[in-house]
Amino acid sequence: MKAAILWGSELSPYTLKIQALLEYAKVPYRLLPANGKRIENLEIQARLEVAKFTGKVTRFPVMSDLDEYPLVPYLTEDGRHFQFDSTAIAHWLDSQREGHTGAHTDKREGETFFPKSPVLRFLATLIDDAMDEFGLYMVHHMRWVTSATTNNAGARLAREFKHILPVGARWLVAKQFSERQVSRLPYLFSVAPEGHRWEINERLQPPFIDYWPETHNLLDNAWKMYLGAMERLLAQQPYVFGDRFTVADASIYGQLSMNLKDPRAANLLEDIAPITYDWLCGIRDGQHVLDKTVVSEMTMTPELISALKPLLDIIMQTYSSLMAQNSNAYDSYKRGGQAVFNEKAFDQRKALYDGELMGYPFRSVVKTFQERIWRDICDTWEALKAEDRDALKVLITDWKLFDR
Repeated sequence: MKAAILWGSELSPYTLKIQALLEYAKVPYRLLPANGKRIENLEIQARLEVAKFTGKVTRFPVMSDLDEYPLVPYLTEDGRHFQFDSTAIAHWLDSQREGHTGAHTDKREGETFFPKSPVLRFLATLIDDAMDEFGLYMVHHMRWVTSATTNNAGARLAREFKHILPVGARWLVAKQFSERQVSRLPYLFSVAPEGHRWEINERLQPPFIDYWPETHNLLDNAWKMYLGAMERLLAQQPYVFGDRFTVADASIYGQLSMNLKDPRAANLLEDIAPITYDWLCGIRDGQHVLDKTVVSEMTMTPELISALKPLLDIIMQTYSSLMAQNSNAYDSYKRGGQAVFNEKAFDQRKALYDGELMGYPFRSVVKTFQERIWRDICDTWEALKAEDRDALKVLITDWKLFDR
């Protein structure tokens, strides 16, 4: 059985998420460029660029004009056709395991990453999306603000890419990567207090923007609230929906485990949420693969409702509120003829909007990929049967956000 190639980095939470999915599905893979030789890495890198140019890089099941290629990760089985987006890859793996495309994975009945129950499937999608989007903001902030001077992320990236870097360039890549990531903090929602100077390495000074609201307190408090919700959930059951590992677990793991190698953030995580810390380490070490296979269908129970409620509450206060505000701003700008969005627009200070989360003001740039994600989940909500929406309304306080 030929191993798939996962082109990514351990610094990416989406790479970590895909690794957890592939390992649970028993799909053999190799992580490149970290585990490849120079010629092989250069060849795959060149093929990826050709595939982008020729339209052979796709997002399962279909691409959207709101999609945007990431730097990493990408998955390929043949070295010529690539796919991206960790959630789409989870759907693709489910299609493989259900035998839709000649699966090469082990076929365990009822073990798809997205639950069969429409109610639980919606919740799994909501949690997955929330961690992929707002979770990224929190953990990126924890790495490049809380752990800015204690992490060695730049050196780790340079080590992973050493076989495609010019000879002697590792030290420069390590330095420039760290500085670049800190400079991008405001694009990823982390804006320092105006005029405040941090007693850290000047090169890694978290940036502020004149007259923009600071969001450090918002992100710090949100991170702690997510961890508190996970502590309550994991004290009651081994995974988000009970005994079975799903895409929701993979997404939470991908984001939060990113900080396990960021010393100050990791120490805080272990102090604040010791159960969650051990759970992350267990998935990192493959415990989720070794856990006993469960083949019964997951169902909504009073115990599950109690376990999930705190996590869903903070998701609605942060992710869902942010996506709805981004969507409203996107609609307004499109009607006004705005064509530039995402990081390019941020750099030009275009397509900006003001909002509020958890009582904190913020300013951000409209992101088209978040508009696509929000459209998908709102469409999924609309397609649910009335009785399924009624069941979800018991759990989701601000469910009206899904009515676009």
